[in-house]
Amino acid sequence: MATQSDIIARKIIHIDMDAFYASVEQRDDPRLRGRPVAVGGSEARGVVAAASYEARAFGVRSAMASITAKRRCPELIFVPPRFEVYRAVSAQIREIFTEHTDLIEPLSLDEAYLDVSENKQGIAIASEIATIIRARIKKVTGLNASAGISYCKFLAKMASDLNKPNGQAVITPGKGSSFVEALAVKKFHGVGPATAEKMERLGIHSGADLRAKSLAFMQQHFGKAGVWYYRIARGIDNRPVEPDRPRKSIGAEDTFQCDLFDTESIYPEISALVAKVWGLCEVKQLRARTVTLKVKYADFRQITRSRTVAQPFQSAAQVEDLSRALLDPLFPVAKGIRLLGITVSSFEDAAGVSEGQLALF
Repeated sequence: MATQSDIIARKIIHIDMDAFYASVEQRDDPRLRGRPVAVGGSEARGVVAAASYEARAFGVRSAMASITAKRRCPELIFVPPRFEVYRAVSAQIREIFTEHTDLIEPLSLDEAYLDVSENKQGIAIASEIATIIRARIKKVTGLNASAGISYCKFLAKMASDLNKPNGQAVITPGKGSSFVEALAVKKFHGVGPATAEKMERLGIHSGADLRAKSLAFMQQHFGKAGVWYYRIARGIDNRPVEPDRPRKSIGAEDTFQCDLFDTESIYPEISALVAKVWGLCEVKQLRARTVTLKVKYADFRQITRSRTVAQPFQSAAQVEDLSRALLDPLFPVAKGIRLLGITVSSFEDAAGVSEGQLALF
């Protein structure tokens, strides 16, 4: 079993492609370069899947309703997603990772953790490996990537956001605790808006405030998640980098700052969740036949609705249509909806191999 000193000795890199979908579109269409671009649907109920940095300057962000994005940036150019292209570019990037390590944990098409504690090229300094990887990605794909380097996944993830775009940062074991202490809890990876708001009501505004709370206090107010918050407040994250393994399901969920009561406000949230889930399915090259909808109401009552189809879904639009079909009978709602989740399961891969067969591999 790994000791805490073993954990601190690890060298973890988090690679995050900069505005990946939008950057691919700008790379492939010179007319889009330097202009505000959103990947997604421009229709009234559309949602932004990704935004270029030019669009972000206007406040456009992923998961935003397209109509809102257009209002913020009238010059915004919408382009439909091309997942087959993004998947091909992602495969090129994955090949670059394998030049250094086989301990690769993809999070999506544009994001992954790498454990380079023992790497194939025998490079002692992890930041040097990150620099080499980013340069290779630029040469092979023409795209920019940012990197975070640390001794654990949580801090590597946080570090990758420090010098975006096209930069990298290191958080050493000696600086991990002080970095977390100075950070606002709303900026913690894994702390959503609703959780951050609850923490602030409890007087927790920064990592230092979080660290001052006892484990019993955190468990009382946040349940099992309280243990996780207690540990990361101390810069402790013992999770290993886990290479690809058979997945039983792929899901995403979101807790809203304000309770939602109508389909007009909820449909864009469905679109955003489906985009996340479908992106992960693309990474794994899996096709699902089951969709499960999770709904948590304002009074914390929770329900799920699920449906399985005969043939695997071939597009995100099919998953979204079924998700909406599961959601629509729940209206009107007496209590507002505070959380939505979408999960897909009953997988087959691109060759038609079933979930049960995948487990054998």
